[in-house]
Amino acid sequence: MRPFATVVTALCGLVLSSSAIVSADASSTSSKTLLPADFKPPQVFKNVNLVRNTNLEKGYARETVNVVVENVDKQPQSDYYLSFPSDTFDRVGGLEVRNKKEAEKGRFDVEAVEVDLARDVQYFVVHLPEPLAPSSQVTLGISYSLLNSLHPRPATIEQSDRQYLTYSFSAYVPSAYQTVTQKAKLKFPGTNVPDYTTTDLKSGQDPERQGSTYTYGPYNTADVAPGTSYPITVRYEFTKPVVTASLLERDLEVSHWGGNLATEERYWLHNNGSKLSNHFSRVDWTVANYQQSPSSAIRELRYPLKPGSVDPYFIDDIGNVSTSRYRPGLATREANLDFKPRFPIFGGWNYSFRIGWNNELSSFLRRAVSGADSYVLKVPFLEGPKMAEGVQYEKVVVRVILPEGARNVRYQTVEGPLSNGLPGASQIQSSLSTHKTFMDTLGRTTLTLTVESLTDEARDSQLVITYDHSLWDALRKPVAFTAGLLSVFAATWAIANIDVSIKKR
Repeated sequence: MRPFATVVTALCGLVLSSSAIVSADASSTSSKTLLPADFKPPQVFKNVNLVRNTNLEKGYARETVNVVVENVDKQPQSDYYLSFPSDTFDRVGGLEVRNKKEAEKGRFDVEAVEVDLARDVQYFVVHLPEPLAPSSQVTLGISYSLLNSLHPRPATIEQSDRQYLTYSFSAYVPSAYQTVTQKAKLKFPGTNVPDYTTTDLKSGQDPERQGSTYTYGPYNTADVAPGTSYPITVRYEFTKPVVTASLLERDLEVSHWGGNLATEERYWLHNNGSKLSNHFSRVDWTVANYQQSPSSAIRELRYPLKPGSVDPYFIDDIGNVSTSRYRPGLATREANLDFKPRFPIFGGWNYSFRIGWNNELSSFLRRAVSGADSYVLKVPFLEGPKMAEGVQYEKVVVRVILPEGARNVRYQTVEGPLSNGLPGASQIQSSLSTHKTFMDTLGRTTLTLTVESLTDEARDSQLVITYDHSLWDALRKPVAFTAGLLSVFAATWAIANIDVSIKKR
């Protein structure tokens, strides 16, 4: 990640007019392109070679597709369509497309398109930064996550049983274009894979096994029609919880007067793993903990905090939860908050809670070089627990509560040469509103960002916000407070000097 000073310099001055920065207003910035109900992507591209890598080591599927694309049309082309089955389209998270050979140049613009919802296939359109000339090739690196794509089998187990998950996909990638050759690699969390589909699509064993990696293909699919499906299902051992946050509300409150950045996160957590076939046994749970046996229940959550974090708290619907341990960090070392829920969360169980902490604002806020009234705030877009089994978020709402009077608010997400787990700007909904707190006059400017289908890969992503805040904006509250007190004193003095005695005429 680039140093903070470099980011500040790059964002300020005339560079603020860059298209990478989104100006937030009262309306959402997310939109979809409408296409005819009978739309079919024009066959102007051909997939020369395609390799799909699927990682199943966490509680969600993470896919990376590397494909060599060739323009087979007579004209330059710049729109490449990605097709997904309708039943998985809404569960695609953190979609990102880059030039595989020039990843450092940043991601391509990706936009969701809207067609007839009754169709079997839905599309994203990738806008290439430069039109691809006829007979030219480009290697695309496509990465995304598929949320809620893993299903326990059996669906119910005993408390001490091991958990197995299934994952279904197609041996042929459902591309909108003809694909000459392709193959798929699956990486499992271990070598215990009792069930998997075998095929006769090639000579020899299919899939080929090497440790915990299974490879389907390569297949010669030059004569296979685009969109053809060949169902594959695998079943493997996964002795960890499938941690899912149906909703995360994350608030960051900026206080110039207090020099403080207050963070609070509210979680609605769910375990998508196998449910218990019998009632929960506290005795068996205690014995399993003593023996350190693997379990599909959520035992604890480990939450690293930024250096300098103080005053952490952990509260659920009942009240304060004391089963937590906080280890303060140093000025340059992360702090750690390890907390256990009030009860173990087995498959099908829910748990809602909130955590919060404070930081010195100076670690996140700088004055912009463009003017004394402009500020640049750089904060994590998402933090969250850091777990080996991963965490998937169905919906994330981030609210940045700026000082009262903040205006000209703009934001962007900082990108690096590797995936940051966030979708493109067109898939992030933003809005501005007013949040009133104690002794406010106009209310505090609040930037709200809403994203669906995220994973813990986005926990290191950064959000940069620029805004203007003058001296008068900073003095508005104390001036109003002082004026209010003087008004009260003046009214008290005036009332005290009213003569209410009864006199003779």
